[in-house]
Amino acid sequence: MLKGIPQILSPELLKVLCEMGHSDRLVISDGNFPAESMGKDAIVIRCDGHGVPELLDAILQLFPLDTYVDHPVNLMEVMPGDQVETPIWDTYKEIVSKYDERGSKAVGNIERFEFYEEAKKAYAIIATGESALYANVMLQKGVVVE
Repeated sequence: MLKGIPQILSPELLKVLCEMGHSDRLVISDGNFPAESMGKDAIVIRCDGHGVPELLDAILQLFPLDTYVDHPVNLMEVMPGDQVETPIWDTYKEIVSKYDERGSKAVGNIERFEFYEEAKKAYAIIATGESALYANVMLQKGVVVE
């Protein structure tokens, strides 16, 4: 055990977060996301039993967001014709606002199939048990400035 590290972050996940460099991407996926097939060239970490918001909050305590892009946080857009509400996005924006001065302006959207293509290039994918639809979020790492 370590002091000051959120307990939800496993040793495996901490190692991956530490290994990531500037502009590397991390996907925190919902339970419906095809993490294993999208993550064939990435590290896939299972966090079944946990939701995306609690992981996002814990990760952003340690993980700097990229300041060189407009949207270091990206959500998967709802497909046209899907009648899906996405209140979890508001939760994500509140969490991001706690850790990034840009607040909700740091959050963008990516069309579903483009999100999949970008996810294939991610350094790591965290597969959660999140049941909310369109609850996938992609983070782009920045630099630690002390």
